Amino acid sequence: METFIADLTQTTGAIAGALWGIPSIVLLVGTGLYLTIRLRFIQFRGFKHAVDLVRGKYDKPEDEGEISHFQALSTALSATVGTGNIAGVATAIALGGPGAVFWMWITALVGMASKYTSCTLAVKYRVIHEDGSVSGGPMYTLARALNLKWLGVLFAVFTLIASFGIGNMVQANSVVDGLSYIFPEVKDYRLILGITLAILVGLVIVGGIKRIAKVASTIVPFMAVIYCGAALIILAMHASEIPAAFFTIINLAINPEAAGGGAIGAAIQYGVARGVFSNEAGLGSAAMAHAAAKTNEPVREGLVAMLGPFIDTIIICTMTALIIVIMGAWGETRPEAYTGAALSAYAFEQGLGQVGAWVVGFGLIFFALSTIIAWSYYGDRSAEFLFGKRAILPYRVIYTLLIVVGAWIPLNLVWNIADMTNILMAAPNLISLVLLAGLVKKLGDDYFATPQQKTR
Repeated sequence: METFIADLTQTTGAIAGALWGIPSIVLLVGTGLYLTIRLRFIQFRGFKHAVDLVRGKYDKPEDEGEISHFQALSTALSATVGTGNIAGVATAIALGGPGAVFWMWITALVGMASKYTSCTLAVKYRVIHEDGSVSGGPMYTLARALNLKWLGVLFAVFTLIASFGIGNMVQANSVVDGLSYIFPEVKDYRLILGITLAILVGLVIVGGIKRIAKVASTIVPFMAVIYCGAALIILAMHASEIPAAFFTIINLAINPEAAGGGAIGAAIQYGVARGVFSNEAGLGSAAMAHAAAKTNEPVREGLVAMLGPFIDTIIICTMTALIIVIMGAWGETRPEAYTGAALSAYAFEQGLGQVGAWVVGFGLIFFALSTIIAWSYYGDRSAEFLFGKRAILPYRVIYTLLIVVGAWIPLNLVWNIADMTNILMAAPNLISLVLLAGLVKKLGDDYFATPQQKTR
C-alpha cells in the first residue's frame, strides 16, 4: 500500500507540475491583468465603496437573495482564509523560496479584478428558485449568458472534484500536520481526528447556505483576530527587521543573481499556484457564495467579492510570510522535516514560544473547519447543476466521509490533487470572464454613472 501511495504521489506531482507550467500561469495572471486594464483598475477605484457595502451601508433586506453582503463575504473568506494562509504560504516558501510571496501578491492584486468580474456575473445570471433559494456561479454564467452549457458542465465537474481536494482533504490533512507539531502523538490518531472533523462539518452543512453563512460569519472574524493578533505581536517585536524581510522577498523574486539558477522560475510557479490556492481568484468558486447575496445590483456583490483576495493574501498571507522570513525558517536554516503548516508553527514558536505554536496548531482547526464547510456549498451547487436537487444529499455524505480520508493520506499527495483540480476548474471560468468583460465594464460604468445609483 505504501508503495502504491508513493507511486501515486510521484505521478500526480508530475501531472500537477505540467498543469502549472508557464501557459497556466500566463492564463491566470494574464487574465487578471487584462481585466484590471479593461475595467480601469476597478480594484482601486471601487475599494472604498466596497468597504462601505460590507459595512451594510447599502443593505436592503427586501432585495432578492438569501444572505447579506457581509455573510456572503464571510462565507467566501471562510473558504479562502484557511490553511492556504498557514500551510500554503509555508509550502510556497519551502519550495520556491521567499520570492514566491511576491508572486502571491501579484496574483492577488490582479485577481481582485478577476473576482469582481466573476461575482458580478454570478449575481447577474443566478437562478432564484420558487422557495427563494439561489443557485449561481460560473456554470450558470456559461450556460445562460454564453449558451455554452457544455463548458458550464465541465466547470461543475471540475469544481465537484476540486471540492474534495482543495476544500476538503487538504484542510483535514493540514490540521493533522499542524497539530502534530505540537503533539507528535497526534499522527497516531489521524483516524479519530478525521472522524471528529467529519461530524462537526456534517452538523453544519445539512442546513445549507443559511446555516453555513451564519457559522462562517462567526468563525471568520474570530479566527482572523486571534491569528492576526498573534502575528502582529511577533512583527511588532521584530519591527526593525520588517524592511529587510520585504527586501528579501522582492529581491529573490526578480533578481536572478540573488535567487540563482532556476529559483525565480520556482518562485513564480509556486507563488502563483499557492496564491490561487489561498484566494481562489480566477477559479470561480467564490462566485457561488456571492450569488446568494441579498442584492439587486450585480456590481455591488462584485465589489464586495474583490475584497477577498486583498484580505486573504495581501494582509494575512503577508503576515505569515514575514514571520517565516524574519525567523529564518527558510533556506538552509529551515528544519528539513518542516513543510506546510508545521513550518508556520515552527516560525511562530520562534517568535512567541510555545504560545505561538499553539496559535497556529489550534488556529488551523478553525481555519480548516470553516473552509471545509464553505467548500461543501460550492460542491453541492455543482452537484445540483449536474444532476438536480436529488444529488445534494448523496454529495454531502460523500464529502463528509472524505474528510476522514484527507486526515489519513500523505501531505504531498493531497497538495498534488488540489493543484491539479484548481487549474482545471479555472480554465472554463477564465474563458467566461474574458468573453463577458465588455458586459461587466458596461454594468460597472452604469452603476457608477451617478451618485444616486450607489445609494438606491
